[in-house]
Amino acid sequence: MTSSAITPNILESLQSPSAYPVQTRTVELLQTHVSWLFLTDTHVFKIKKPVNFGFLDFSTLERRRFYCHEELRLNRRLCPDLYEQVIELRETGAGAAFAGVGSVIDYAVMMKRLPADRMLDRLVDSGNISMEDIRVVALAICTFHANAPTSPHISEFGSPEQIRFNWRENFEQTQPFLTSTLPANTREIIRSYVDNFIDSNSALFAERIKKGCIRDCDGDIHLGNICLINGTAYIFDCIEFNERFRYSDTAADIAFLLMDLDFHRSPDLAGAALSTYIMASGDADLAKLITFYKVYRAFVRGKVESMRFLDAGIDQAERDAARKRAIRYFRLAQGYCINSTLPPTLFITSGTMGCGKSTLADQLSFELGLKTFNSDRVRKDLAGVPAKTQVLVSYGVGLYSKEMTENTYRQLERLAGNELAAGRSVVIDAGFGTAAERAEFARLAVSHHARFVILFMQCDPDEQRRRLRERSSRGNSVSDGRVDLLDRQESLFEFPDDAEGTIITISTGNAPEDSLNSVYERLLKP
Repeated sequence: MTSSAITPNILESLQSPSAYPVQTRTVELLQTHVSWLFLTDTHVFKIKKPVNFGFLDFSTLERRRFYCHEELRLNRRLCPDLYEQVIELRETGAGAAFAGVGSVIDYAVMMKRLPADRMLDRLVDSGNISMEDIRVVALAICTFHANAPTSPHISEFGSPEQIRFNWRENFEQTQPFLTSTLPANTREIIRSYVDNFIDSNSALFAERIKKGCIRDCDGDIHLGNICLINGTAYIFDCIEFNERFRYSDTAADIAFLLMDLDFHRSPDLAGAALSTYIMASGDADLAKLITFYKVYRAFVRGKVESMRFLDAGIDQAERDAARKRAIRYFRLAQGYCINSTLPPTLFITSGTMGCGKSTLADQLSFELGLKTFNSDRVRKDLAGVPAKTQVLVSYGVGLYSKEMTENTYRQLERLAGNELAAGRSVVIDAGFGTAAERAEFARLAVSHHARFVILFMQCDPDEQRRRLRERSSRGNSVSDGRVDLLDRQESLFEFPDDAEGTIITISTGNAPEDSLNSVYERLLKP
């Protein structure tokens, strides 16, 4: 059989409800870089695009038929009732349809449609998920891994040589993205970490093989591929097109879920999933590998989103969104690498209102996976005031009195101390406008044998005032900073000097990612 591309006319025909063997009022077309998905009221019909990316080859009709059947077989392991059949797409007098007696144009996987509002990415982003929910998912993955087959052939895919091969392929295939989503310096930081980890852990990889941890896994357990319904986790859309991506360490499989929870700003859920999985599986050594495999998963996800960005067949708005996601995944991969090499560090911001402290702290928190504590939130929490309730008082009075400010900083100190005591780095997002305030936190860092870093923020005065005016007009910020308070704050601000610790001066006219590049460069200097 030869390749047969799906034409625009065929795509149009398949948006008619009459083209389907099930009753439906509507048909919605979605697409990825490798598939077209037609969503009816009750089912999804998935057609593979005739593409060849090297690691994935759907270029001929025979290959697409074969991999449709593989998709059905493999996904029934976790969703036995979800995947119904491989169905032929035929050419009829009325156009393309999944019925009739005309010639076969292509094949599709027919599966039941799951409720979109129960997909795990939506549940996590909306905050409608509990620790118990994520434990259900982790236990489902653990049970699947316990029953997944292994063999001498499968075990070969856990060897350092095979892992290096996968990474070499990743670096080669991301070469076209150096000017769009993966800057050379980010790529080099990741490459250096990967090479060092593999070189230093050959005994650990060998032990994983010996223990039978390399299995026929899922390969694609991210939040968008999990649906939670009535306490049951449906994990679908595994890797069917390349056994090399499915035959892996179970640590690599669960790492995808953990990485994607980090990506969606839910590290606490990731921690609960990891501890649940380790407790249920008894695989204590998994923790030694999890960061390495989270780097791999974030990198691969960045690669996939970059491919979507370059796919001219996808709507421009979605391509732009894919580019942003790709950059964010690559930044997360880099952050895992950097954080793994840094000693426990206490980061504090320093600067006047509206200079960009919180924006940078938030990005740093995301990339390095650190907890951030914001002085405005802590202050209002101590006072029993809802976080986004505006408190419009004069400088230094009421909620912003000297006593309340001191209480706020003491609470921030306690929160930072808890993280440092656990051996974790932490970011404290506050003004730190006096040398005395900064000195207290420098002493805290010393008491925990941690590094102390001051992120001193500077901003163009006109831009700073514009930000404050815009923030005040929105009225939904946790900060109560206003233009009419700025002059007073600036007159009292004590600039940090080199005697106080490591000071990294940042101009917030740049994108947060660019600012953090300079931070990392300074931190990683020998």
